[in-house]
Amino acid sequence: MGENDTPEEHEPSKRSKLPAAVVPLLGVAAVLAGILIAYLNRDFTGWFGYAPLSNKPFTANGAAFITEGTQIGLAIMVAGLLVLAFWAGYRLGRRDNSGRG
Repeated sequence: MGENDTPEEHEPSKRSKLPAAVVPLLGVAAVLAGILIAYLNRDFTGWFGYAPLSNKPFTANGAAFITEGTQIGLAIMVAGLLVLAFWAGYRLGRRDNSGRG
């Protein structure tokens, strides 16, 4: 109705720009922290045994191919990637599609 309502003339406030910059930075920081944690905890201290002549089955309680610290680091990295994917989808979804029919 008024000339002040056109979207081209409205400047986004600095308050609305702040979250747009913080979310991807937090996502990248989480990815880098997860990579660092996984890299620093990559040592595997477990062992595997083979005893063909024993009558007891071998059970490896708590044996894992990657350590718990590496698993935590990978989980943090995946969470950061999910934040970045959500942010990218949100930003692409907010694009102005006024030219499309």
